[in-house]
Amino acid sequence: MSLDKYGVKQDPDCYPGTDVLKNRFGLRNDADLNEVEHYFSDKAAQKLDFHEPPYGLDTLRYIHHSLFSDIYDWAGEIRTVKISKGNTQFCIPNRIEPEAIKEFHKLADANWLEGYSRDVLVGAVAKAYGTLNVIHPFREGNGRAQRILFEWLIINVGYGISWWKVDRDEWILANIASFYGDDSHLTEVFNRCIGLPIPIATKPGTL
Repeated sequence: MSLDKYGVKQDPDCYPGTDVLKNRFGLRNDADLNEVEHYFSDKAAQKLDFHEPPYGLDTLRYIHHSLFSDIYDWAGEIRTVKISKGNTQFCIPNRIEPEAIKEFHKLADANWLEGYSRDVLVGAVAKAYGTLNVIHPFREGNGRAQRILFEWLIINVGYGISWWKVDRDEWILANIASFYGDDSHLTEVFNRCIGLPIPIATKPGTL
């Protein structure tokens, strides 16, 4: 069985004897790789244009590839090994696609949350985000790719979004709580991050 990058045995996606993912820069130090990841993914994110729904796993793969193709050969590819962080075991590989399809179908059936009041929107976004986070389709960079997808989803329904309203530790704890079935912390996070309605004239795709 292939283990995650935090396991005690050798991970096939990591350099031998390390827990550092193989990368195009040949970096063998996690801190150096993290710095490069953030630099290149931030630059790539600035070039990504807003996309309207429908969304799906292919949308998430496109975002991930756009963010990380300069760093990883497998950018945008669905992972084939089990991964976990701490006590959080993410979706097993052969369930990633069917579980993601199921969640995107729910969003499609809800008309991508269009017409929701802000209060209802916040709760629906938190629940959907938590579900997709458990699916965790990629080896690394899931959070960054998923946040862009949800920016598009939220902007499409007419609201602003700012991730600066929450710090990293709170974000991680909220996602862990959601994993164990408590979406209240993610709901509070999104209640702060989702802003005021966007004036129609400034929404993407409007004149």
